[in-house]
Amino acid sequence: MALKVTYADGTVRDVTDPQEQLEIYRHSTSHLMAAAVNGLFPGTHLGIGPAISDGFFYDFEREESFREEDLARIEEKMRELVNADLKYEPSIISKEEAIDYFTKQGENLKVELIQEKAGQTLSCYRLGDLVDFCTGPHVYSTGRIHPKSFHVSSLAGSYWKGDEHNQRMQRIYGTAFLTPEELKLHLTRLEEAKKRDHRKLGRELDLFSISEEAGPGLIFWHPRGTRVRIVIEDFLRQELYRRGYEMVTTPHVAKNTLWKTSGHYEYYRENMYVFNIEDEEFVIKPMNCPGHIQIYKSRMRSYRDLPLRFAEFGTVYRYEKSGVLHGMMRVRGFTQDDAHLFCTRDQVYDEITALLELVLFILKSFGFEEYQVELSVRDESKKEKYAGSEEDWAMAEGALVRAMQARGMEWKRMEGEAVFYGPKIDVKLIDAIGRPWQLSTVQFDFTLPKRFDLGYIGPDGHQHQPVMLHRALLGSVERFMGVLIEHYAGAFPIWLAPVQAVVIPIAERHQEYGKQVLEKLQGAGLRAGLDDRNEKMGFKIREAQTQKVPYMLVVGDKEVEAGQVSVRNRFQGDEGAQPLEAFIKRTRELIDARAARP
Repeated sequence: MALKVTYADGTVRDVTDPQEQLEIYRHSTSHLMAAAVNGLFPGTHLGIGPAISDGFFYDFEREESFREEDLARIEEKMRELVNADLKYEPSIISKEEAIDYFTKQGENLKVELIQEKAGQTLSCYRLGDLVDFCTGPHVYSTGRIHPKSFHVSSLAGSYWKGDEHNQRMQRIYGTAFLTPEELKLHLTRLEEAKKRDHRKLGRELDLFSISEEAGPGLIFWHPRGTRVRIVIEDFLRQELYRRGYEMVTTPHVAKNTLWKTSGHYEYYRENMYVFNIEDEEFVIKPMNCPGHIQIYKSRMRSYRDLPLRFAEFGTVYRYEKSGVLHGMMRVRGFTQDDAHLFCTRDQVYDEITALLELVLFILKSFGFEEYQVELSVRDESKKEKYAGSEEDWAMAEGALVRAMQARGMEWKRMEGEAVFYGPKIDVKLIDAIGRPWQLSTVQFDFTLPKRFDLGYIGPDGHQHQPVMLHRALLGSVERFMGVLIEHYAGAFPIWLAPVQAVVIPIAERHQEYGKQVLEKLQGAGLRAGLDDRNEKMGFKIREAQTQKVPYMLVVGDKEVEAGQVSVRNRFQGDEGAQPLEAFIKRTRELIDARAARP
């Protein structure tokens, strides 16, 4: 179904592309919310109000704080404006006229934007009493917005232009979809996402914490969380060794000269932690690549040495503004499952193909069956902004495309989204409630080999420059852990579960046998515990269920006499009594198969 849209020059057209429709619809709903706020709270000044990936927001400047109860009032006022069927009326005016108008209205933030961004003429849109500096386009009128297709969701603090040195703003978030049914589905997913929030579950399951005393954005891995982390890292190491990688370890700090050579000091300085030792400036590493390059450069390389695949669980530190930090998903200190491949041009295709196979194998092993693929390429109209030659880009993009075709992958081509130093493939996994997460990346780098003057001796006896590939599978261990927690709602697959089985003696006289069972479980390599507290059995079982332990092994008189255990499965309930050896054998098979559930 077409969406009737008014453009800044006054032309009216029908838009049929669903993605374009949704962006315009959300942008228009943002203006609708601003008009509602303008009507309900006189004296409120406007910031910006864009459409975003899951809805929209608008930043306001106001002396008095908005309250949670105001959100429902704003939403109701928006519906009134929808029923009024107000037109989004564009006009093209001169920069001077716009500055004069918004100055008289007291909209100093709009004046600032116009002075910075506008040309000699600019467009504004009127919606009832609201006039906003905006390039559009917008829906034809508020009547085109279904009154049950939007929701005003939350309040947040922000800074003007995202700069913490500027004035504080009040941000109101909302979301909108083209139909009420899509909004209802989205809100249902949001409710499910709240239940799965890794920050909540991380605390309840005793997996990790963040200490105010230590500082924001720094993760403290608790024993149970560390168990899961070790399983993840050990599994990955095993697979990497099997595929010809070498694990390396690099220092956490290095002199600033290393980062000046790499270019990070010039382009990334504001996100780096810098300190001085004996009149020399050092940097806590924000990236692992310069360290891997130092290992490559430590000796003369021959074409017979290539490809070289250096991998590291390297902990890095990057400054992030406190307002964007979010549990394990956005932090200041994190461990990347980083790798850098050095190869000849003739080896590039085979390396990319192997990397994509590895990415999909890892995702499937952790229970992710759905994914999206994006190929980020340069803007062909601005080639001068990118490093590398025409030959480099043709070789790299060609190898990426051929490798994806060989794997039968579908992908979306992202024009102009490549970073300046090379094209890349991003693989986004889809979690249990349909959310995409950016984790895996395969990235060409045309700059670092040149900056560090990397070389190898070719079969012709001459020096050649290797091709360098950056590769990440999980992105970071912290972020991946957060995604895993939310995907499984904390109920990890048995091979990942921090505690795979807990032994529950019914009475004190059964504790000695319970200890013997525990020893045999641990001797077989299972992560097991013993709940020998003086509590009722029902309480112990409920607590194990709450802690999402896959198996509960109850032992009483009959089990002691028969040398058995009564097995309770977290998913299926009571499985009855069985020999301990049979339970261990079956559980080991499930673990070795990386089964999603017992």
